[in-house]
Amino acid sequence: MPEDLIFSRREIEFLRELARQNVEFMLVGAAAAALQGAPVVTQDVDLWFEDLKDPGIQKALRKSGGIMVPSFGQNPPTFAGDAVKLFDIVLTMHGLESFADEKKNSFCLRLGSACVRVLALDRIIASKEAVRRPKDLLILPVLRDTLKTLGQNKKKRTASRTSRNREE
Repeated sequence: MPEDLIFSRREIEFLRELARQNVEFMLVGAAAAALQGAPVVTQDVDLWFEDLKDPGIQKALRKSGGIMVPSFGQNPPTFAGDAVKLFDIVLTMHGLESFADEKKNSFCLRLGSACVRVLALDRIIASKEAVRRPKDLLILPVLRDTLKTLGQNKKKRTASRTSRNREE
């Protein structure tokens, strides 16, 4: 299972606790792309929150043994603590709509005992195209190829189901 390769039990517990607290968030960035099958690596997992002031975030952090370190200078807020150090806080997804609008472009993915929202690969690509950082430009061809492959596989599954239905 992909979650066993990416997340520890404590990290999954933090994600599950965010969900228990009804915190609106989704996984975005390269880790979200990897969870959708893109052959990419990353050193962190980006979490985009609808409202960073949601008290449920602090509750989930306390239950997980983590804290939120406030922003300073040009640095955004960040998490500290063993169960949350993998996660980065995303304040803005450039090139995309609002969180509420992009939530429609996400899906629920089961990670262990947690169900988390993951931004769809085409929207991750749109954001990386808008930002145009050198590291994003390097992985864009891989992400586009993955999206194309996923689209072809989806078409094959749909065609196969349609063919079976006709035979029955």
